[in-house]
Amino acid sequence: MSRFSLRRPAMGHVAYLILCALYISLFLNIAYFKQAFALLPVDSLHNALVFATMPVVLLCVINILITLASFLWLDRFLIVLFILLAASAQYFIMNFGVVIDRSMITNIIDTTPAESFALMSGKLVITLLLTALLAVIIALWIKVKKPALVWKSLAWRGASIVVSALLIVFVALLFYKDYASLFRNNKELVKSLNPSNSIVAINSWYSHNRLAHLPLVRIGEDATQKPIMKNGPRRNLTIVVLGETSRAENFSLGGYERETNPRLAKDDVVYFLKTTSCGTATAVSVPCMFSNMPRAHYDEQLAQHQEGLLDVIQRAGINVLWNDNDGGCKGACDRVPHQDVTRLDLPGQCIDGECYDDVLFHGLDEYINNLKGDGVIVLHTIGSHGPTYYNRYPKELRTFTPTCDSNEIQNCTKEQLVNTYDNTIVNVDYIVDKAIKLLQSKQNTFTTSLVYLSDHGESLGENGVYLHGLPYAIAPDTQKHVPMLVWLSEDYQQRYGIDYQCLKAHAKANDFSQDNLFSTLLGLTGVSTKEYQASDDMLSPCRGAK
Repeated sequence: MSRFSLRRPAMGHVAYLILCALYISLFLNIAYFKQAFALLPVDSLHNALVFATMPVVLLCVINILITLASFLWLDRFLIVLFILLAASAQYFIMNFGVVIDRSMITNIIDTTPAESFALMSGKLVITLLLTALLAVIIALWIKVKKPALVWKSLAWRGASIVVSALLIVFVALLFYKDYASLFRNNKELVKSLNPSNSIVAINSWYSHNRLAHLPLVRIGEDATQKPIMKNGPRRNLTIVVLGETSRAENFSLGGYERETNPRLAKDDVVYFLKTTSCGTATAVSVPCMFSNMPRAHYDEQLAQHQEGLLDVIQRAGINVLWNDNDGGCKGACDRVPHQDVTRLDLPGQCIDGECYDDVLFHGLDEYINNLKGDGVIVLHTIGSHGPTYYNRYPKELRTFTPTCDSNEIQNCTKEQLVNTYDNTIVNVDYIVDKAIKLLQSKQNTFTTSLVYLSDHGESLGENGVYLHGLPYAIAPDTQKHVPMLVWLSEDYQQRYGIDYQCLKAHAKANDFSQDNLFSTLLGLTGVSTKEYQASDDMLSPCRGAK
């Protein structure tokens, strides 16, 4: 042990701190410098000088932070933390174009073990081994020389802080307007700056969620089911298929050149051409669409301790069931019967904690046969969740080839990636059609209807962006434009006076969003409550026409 200790390289405390700050500020901020370079092209001497000062400022800031920590003997801890956060964030920023903010922290926390494993790749492991683990080992291995005089070490570190601060002030005096303009006009740039992006995002997430356990706010306490829903020869049954990561651009029902919806095209569904999501991630969109709040006024904190759509429907006396195949309902089903179907671990349908969406139908026929009264069933699909798109559909639905059979989607060709993603949409088509066929088989005892709506879209490498979760303000339409459709049995149309042709024309001519789900489902199931807004009910303009 002593022989090993003698071989440890030794450095003065100030030199050690500067070396660590240099590594973090330069090598773990490549993604930031690439984005800054694109936004501030070095096409003049002035811009070149502005860009050249960026690593200097970043070096000085990090040096000040870890040097201050050294006075409390916390410098090594902070250095290790900064390296781990920065290296991890940089990998996902550079490879998937993600933005590190509060929503991304929420996504990380809500990610299931299976989804996390899907992101693992040889490139990820090697990159983090080299840029994070190896760097941490070296940072801990280097020996800091003990000073002969403690006060001298304190003085040198104090001087290092002063010099760093003076350099920041000097740069500010020369280029403050340039920095202010750059960050004011490109507010998302700071979210690629390591490790501050991760620290700010984690703090924002904590501040945002610390009030999550407030008393439950009840809504729709006046909810009752209209007599017309009860006065008939049959009970009512509605299935809501909640999609995952399916973007409208790849639905042939909406005009996509490939036939990705061959079954639904024959099912006489009403497809809503222009539908936007509430968010770009499941953790935002799902609780938002099941809340009584429109996206423009959506309060995520309030939604965490307030009742939602399913609570109101259940209060009206309708049976509710949530079957989940996508890592949880994000609070939308907390107070209604729900089950995680992945726990069934059915042979041939579930592998390593993830299942094909077919598993959602397990036991459903028996449940419906034993249903007392009206029912609403939500099928929460894993849909088109990436990056392992190739695991979302069985081999018999592998329609488009060649495919991208890897989680390193950025290394696949555009053709392979789109083919694989389109195959997931073919599987969505199969699942929704299967739900419709199930409803049709129950039409002797139930008046049936169905709604399909995806939670958000997906980026497939357009402009270097993959997956989803970008801040809504800068997210591309591919992450916000989602497919939505309604299917009503002929019995439903006749019994409740819905002009289907009117509804189809209405769906093509108007813009819709996930805001419409709340009142549309209340209207569809005949729930009367002050929470219902006829203007948001997509069926309202065509109701009572017969």
